[in-house]
Amino acid sequence: MICRGERGDVRACDRRDEGGRTWRWWALPVLFALLVFPIRASSAEAPGPARPPEPVETLVVTGTPSKAPLARIPAAVSVVTAGDGRRTRPTVGLDEPLRRVPGVFVQNSGNYAQDFRVQVRGFGTRAAFGLREITVLVDGLPETLPDGQSQIDTIELGAVERIEVLRGPGAALYGNAAGGVLHLRTDPPPDRPGATLRITGGSFGLAKLLAQVGGRHGNLGAIATGSTFRTDGYREHSSARASTFLGRLHWDADEDTRFSLLADGVYAPRADDPGGLTEEEARADPQQARERNVRLDAGEAVDQVRLAAMLDRQFDTGHLAAYAYALYRDFEAKLPILPSAGDGIVQFDRVSPGAGLRYTHEETLFGFAQRLTVGVEAQHQHDDRQRFANEEGQKGAQGLDQIERVTGIGVFLHETLSLTKAIEVSAGVRWNGVRYAVDVRTPPDSDASGTRTLDQWSPGGGVLWAPTAHLQWFANVATAFQAPTTTELVNPDGPGFNPDIEPQTARSYELGLRFTPAGLEVGASLYRIDIDDELIPYETPAGRVAFRNAGRSRRLGFEVDWRSEPLPGVVWSGAATALHGQYLSYRTDDGDFSGNREPGIPPWFVFQEVAYTHDSGLIAAIEGYLVGSYFVDDANTARAAGYGLINLRLAWSGMVGGWALEPFVGLQNLTNARYDGTVRLNAFGGRYYEPAPGFNVYGGLRLESPSG
Repeated sequence: MICRGERGDVRACDRRDEGGRTWRWWALPVLFALLVFPIRASSAEAPGPARPPEPVETLVVTGTPSKAPLARIPAAVSVVTAGDGRRTRPTVGLDEPLRRVPGVFVQNSGNYAQDFRVQVRGFGTRAAFGLREITVLVDGLPETLPDGQSQIDTIELGAVERIEVLRGPGAALYGNAAGGVLHLRTDPPPDRPGATLRITGGSFGLAKLLAQVGGRHGNLGAIATGSTFRTDGYREHSSARASTFLGRLHWDADEDTRFSLLADGVYAPRADDPGGLTEEEARADPQQARERNVRLDAGEAVDQVRLAAMLDRQFDTGHLAAYAYALYRDFEAKLPILPSAGDGIVQFDRVSPGAGLRYTHEETLFGFAQRLTVGVEAQHQHDDRQRFANEEGQKGAQGLDQIERVTGIGVFLHETLSLTKAIEVSAGVRWNGVRYAVDVRTPPDSDASGTRTLDQWSPGGGVLWAPTAHLQWFANVATAFQAPTTTELVNPDGPGFNPDIEPQTARSYELGLRFTPAGLEVGASLYRIDIDDELIPYETPAGRVAFRNAGRSRRLGFEVDWRSEPLPGVVWSGAATALHGQYLSYRTDDGDFSGNREPGIPPWFVFQEVAYTHDSGLIAAIEGYLVGSYFVDDANTARAAGYGLINLRLAWSGMVGGWALEPFVGLQNLTNARYDGTVRLNAFGGRYYEPAPGFNVYGGLRLESPSG
């Protein structure tokens, strides 16, 4: 179902589209039941038979400026234990674990050429591919490049043990990220040698195989994970193929020192792009692809490998963490741009080294407990970029050849001081500098070569008040600096960088609480974000995505999540988000959009789940997900319709002949609702919509060796 209205028209959408499949009357009481019972989204999914929930006070969060118990962090932080989700989910997309986190909205239409679009408090909506405005870490290593773009091709969700999500102002200490931080922690080496095999299959040609081996011997620990994935896709021209590898080697030199070697990579030779559809096309046939995308074979291919070394050293009064890495990426994309309109094939070779050092010192200062963290990070990005005409999917004449270099340096300091047992104050500041350089070789007579440097200080601070062991109040304020990526700097009219693009800045204010009485966990946050020079995407008539700065924007939001265990083995969990994003001042050649709603940001969305685990090993879970209708263009003339989803998951965990055996099955979109999994903001010609699959199923089997 797709609704459309004139500017300011917030009419309700007709619940019955031509196919009559968007809502089923019998789904309403099910959704109502799921919304009635409160639960906390930032906990786990269906728990294992013998694994009690970890107390909030002892849950240590590593994706913050310094490691600290969750109950002592003055910011909105959620921890998703992804281990349980691997037992019942297909593990193919970040929307699976992150839907339960308030303030986080993940768009997924099954278009693997565009990746999963993750937004935190509205940041991330402008990503043309990959993740934007959000810092991504994997085991402490940055997946985010010095220009602020994050690629998630190498992340194997089936190997992720937990995900820490930091929302809001605290993310500014990570540099070029105003929205938040995603820190993914992968499986550690098991205590005993063992192997795991997981096979998954499902609708639309889904097939995935994951194998993992690992163990420890003395002071050495190792674990390796490999996976292959393929899908034919829900829509025409949406197939994808990918293989990933993840390896970790740990050496404990002594009880206080650990050295680690890490390697990961991806080989993804094909990810087709079916393109966006108009409202009429999506209604007539949501599975069709745009004709031009098929004719020009739109899609991408990626090869990437990364090697890294890490050091962790614990001292009597401090902790030292250091890393160094080198990354190589080979990328090619075929865009649906006709030769007469520009260069439609883009390819680049990327080399990106980086290093970082962080030291945390804990010692009494004038009788007060304190924790001081200082750090420095440096990254470099060297892209050899070329563009060619797209001649029916084949390379034509070369139109561009340029070298792009980005160097980013960040220095930060963060101090936490305990004034009393109940009150902590914290403050921090980060300086970020980003230098861009472009050397245009083709066309040879171009004068677009040059350099540009952007830098800014980003201060922030917060206070935590814990009057009881089960209640914590927190407040914080921060500024954030968002330098444009090389993609956002692309000159839509020729080679080089767009000289009109300026960095984006934001100021955030937040008030929140955590309440954890017996049998219940509740978290809530209220915030305001003021944004200057927001970077906004739009599509040129040629079909290329370009960017421009808006004047001023403001977002007001409220988030709540909760978790309870009303009966033995039963867990109710959920989250709700309300977010109002508005342009305060935004004028372009296309019109004055001041006062309009920011496109791509749902005004509200709700997740609820009921999970049950029986002593026999049976696991069952049903979840509901509701999303409100939202605009998809700056002019507020077109909308993506709101939708509701119901998913059911079943699994059994037991021992057969000494082997751990876990068959599982999932039924997704039980009501066969029509909805847009992804939208393309300000798309030329009204091609905003990418329909997502209707009812679909998956199932599989997990085997673990007797020694595992």
